[in-house]
Amino acid sequence: MGILIGASAVLGLAIGSFLNVVIYRVPRKMSVVFPRSFCPNCSSVISSRDNIPVVSWLLLKGKCRVCKAEISPRYLVVELLCALLFAAAAARLGPSWALPAFLAAIAGLIALSAIDLEVLLLPKRIVYLTLAIELVFFLLDSLVTNQWHNLITGVISALIWFAIFYLINLLVPTALGFGDVRLALPLGLGLGWLGYGYAFLGFFAANLTGAVIGIVLILSGKMKRAQRIPYGVFLSIGFVVALFTGKILLSQVQIHL
Repeated sequence: MGILIGASAVLGLAIGSFLNVVIYRVPRKMSVVFPRSFCPNCSSVISSRDNIPVVSWLLLKGKCRVCKAEISPRYLVVELLCALLFAAAAARLGPSWALPAFLAAIAGLIALSAIDLEVLLLPKRIVYLTLAIELVFFLLDSLVTNQWHNLITGVISALIWFAIFYLINLLVPTALGFGDVRLALPLGLGLGWLGYGYAFLGFFAANLTGAVIGIVLILSGKMKRAQRIPYGVFLSIGFVVALFTGKILLSQVQIHL
């Protein structure tokens, strides 16, 4: 188990480094493969020694080696967050074919959240790729274990989430963007795989977090009432909360009921 957690953390660092490329290039409609990583300020190609996750940012003190321009702390945060959540997911789920599905979901949500924070956009190519990877590994897990209940529950939850979000977008288009409607599919599938309670908890946690933060920002004058919010970020938070605390929270609810 320790090896699995450690390997997942290392993988998270590598994936986090790639996610930084995705976060910068996808909204700009650039290839995530070519050209090699470069400094956005001076366009100099970043050498391999300066492209080591976390370590390079710290050694360079958050600055480009060539032009000395500031490198956003977001690069460091994304790599560390991805490593932390990958390790936590491995500890939570253990060795199974479902684990890669949740790692893909976590990676996708980190990229989507960062992009949504910066440009209020949830690129469908990331959403659909995340959904496709989830489906592949959940299907593989079902085939290996011959247990189909989790997959069926996940698909139903995804469709319910999608239907609710689609209806909201249809009735009140200003309340919810269609990117959030698309995102409901991988979120509902992943949490539904764990159970209907997890899907409900994720939905509740996302809206509670969004409401609390929104009210605080409005009262502090940092956001206007009609201003758009990066709802994808709150959906991602709801997913993480449900994944890592759902077992405890849902068991407490059952005890009280």
